[in-house]
Amino acid sequence: MTGFALYRLPYEGQVTLVAQKEGEPLELPSIAALNGQTGFVVAPFSISPSCPLVLIRPDVVQTFPSYRECAFVGAGLLQAVRRPLSSGETTSLNRDTYADDFRRFFAGLSDGRFSKLVLSRCAEVQSEEDAQPLTLFQRACEMYPRMFISLVCTPQSGMWLTATPEILLEGIGNQWRTIALAGTMKLEGDDLLGEGEHMTWSTKNIQEQRYVATYLMNCLERVADDIHEEGPRTVRAANLVHLRSDFTFTLSDNERVGDVLQLLHPTPAVCGLPKQDAYDFILSNEHTPRLYYSGFMGPLNLRHQPSDISPQPSDISPQPSDLRLQTHLYVSLRCMQITDTQYRLYAGGGLLKDSVEEQEWMETEAKMETMRRVLKTQ
Repeated sequence: MTGFALYRLPYEGQVTLVAQKEGEPLELPSIAALNGQTGFVVAPFSISPSCPLVLIRPDVVQTFPSYRECAFVGAGLLQAVRRPLSSGETTSLNRDTYADDFRRFFAGLSDGRFSKLVLSRCAEVQSEEDAQPLTLFQRACEMYPRMFISLVCTPQSGMWLTATPEILLEGIGNQWRTIALAGTMKLEGDDLLGEGEHMTWSTKNIQEQRYVATYLMNCLERVADDIHEEGPRTVRAANLVHLRSDFTFTLSDNERVGDVLQLLHPTPAVCGLPKQDAYDFILSNEHTPRLYYSGFMGPLNLRHQPSDISPQPSDISPQPSDLRLQTHLYVSLRCMQITDTQYRLYAGGGLLKDSVEEQEWMETEAKMETMRRVLKTQ
């Protein structure tokens, strides 16, 4: 096999394998080129010759009742698709370098060029054990039932493990959904026993999430019908909570999903505002090349048989007999790149003109805990 993805949807038990038997996965020149395609999408933050948008052809689509039952496929897959050696493209950001990046980003916010910017960083870590990637995937499934979990490997992208709470676009038939997820607080002490429903949000967090929600509504009004917004509400993701608004809508032409994605990505949750200026600024000023972090991934136009464990209720939740084509694309957050020699963890945070560097650094540390717990590095 030349490329594969193992994934588990939030609140479900079953795991799905999508694998390509021969030839390298397709490289697409743009997000819009996803129109009419089917397979598993692996999209970077920014498409480039060294970091292409990849589509795994679904020569094999196999489901397993739970993450425990997929263990026997692991050895063959991980031998068939070798993990690439470290290429030196990315360097781990220390605190001083992050502070330098923060100053540049903050200057752009202070002088009014931007209303929001997202600053990310990377950390290279060692695990306390030499765990196989499949073991890490299974551990993430067990630890994070609320999240989309995926283990993806292609010759172009290398291997990535992701545990993300953020839907970019998902749909069944003509019913579609996206979410505005932003604002972050860490759960500690007795708050870990709940869902964060009693947390009090700062003005900065509320404004950060509102930017994303307004952006999504403006985008959807151009391409969708019957748009409904609910929220924001507090939702939990591992030991963090976020503010989330849900948008449900219909599309008149499901074959043009690539055009919708082209419009949405990157959202202000991972980029900034104004969008194009923020995007260019990030590519020019961030020390850490994001690669596939803050891109998106997931099944596109595949049939998905739900497991007996019901997903979180929603207007587009599949029914047990629903075998229509489905799309479940998630923003690649809380992820790590796995090479033969190391694990690279990625995290970012939204900056506004009242952001404080110490607080933003600690937010990225809290987000990296999601993968550190999987690696048992704490």
